[in-house]
Amino acid sequence: MKAAKKARRRRLSPAETARVAAIFARFEAASPDPRTELTYKTPYTLLVAVVLSAQATDKSVNKATEKLYAVADTPQKMLALGEAGLIPYIASIGLFRTKAKNVVALSRILVEQYGGEAPLNRAALQALPGVGRKTASVVLNELDIEPAIAVDTHVFRVAHRLGLSKGKTPEDVEHDLMAIVPDALKSRAHHWLILHGRYVCVARKPKCAGCVVADLCPSRELFLGA
Repeated sequence: MKAAKKARRRRLSPAETARVAAIFARFEAASPDPRTELTYKTPYTLLVAVVLSAQATDKSVNKATEKLYAVADTPQKMLALGEAGLIPYIASIGLFRTKAKNVVALSRILVEQYGGEAPLNRAALQALPGVGRKTASVVLNELDIEPAIAVDTHVFRVAHRLGLSKGKTPEDVEHDLMAIVPDALKSRAHHWLILHGRYVCVARKPKCAGCVVADLCPSRELFLGA
């Protein structure tokens, strides 16, 4: 078995260390306590929402779970609902059939193995159907169990534009970010980066004029006048 890939430790110059620290200090000043935009009340409803959010917007997931959680907000109720009962609630979300299968399957495991509670450790979460590293990272980070930086398309894009990573895969970018983000800010970095990518550093026409870190961004010149 191959050894697990270790996080690469980038050697930053004093100037680059200061730049990275300044970027996250500004994010903190603008939004001291960022949180997921997914609606949830319990670890279980958070887990289900994150599973449903793959390749879907938080807005579309919240619209679906508002009605879903009114009838099934526990693993036991979700099992009673079943795949056929769940599908109408999430049919507006991409990959809804696969997601329905996974949500019911993971709910069964929670009932049979964890007393109906979502396990709050990485190994147990990632062993659940439909739960990969990114999903587990979002859950653990949001619940303040484990600082983690889940890398989705927004985080991947922002990390590259800000020169925080040159990683070719989400895992590489995650390793780079975990190595350079100040420890005290790691638990909030995922939210800052994803929200920045969602509302400011958007894919096609980033809003550099309203960016709090524009003067610290090596990519800014590429978009001026665009």
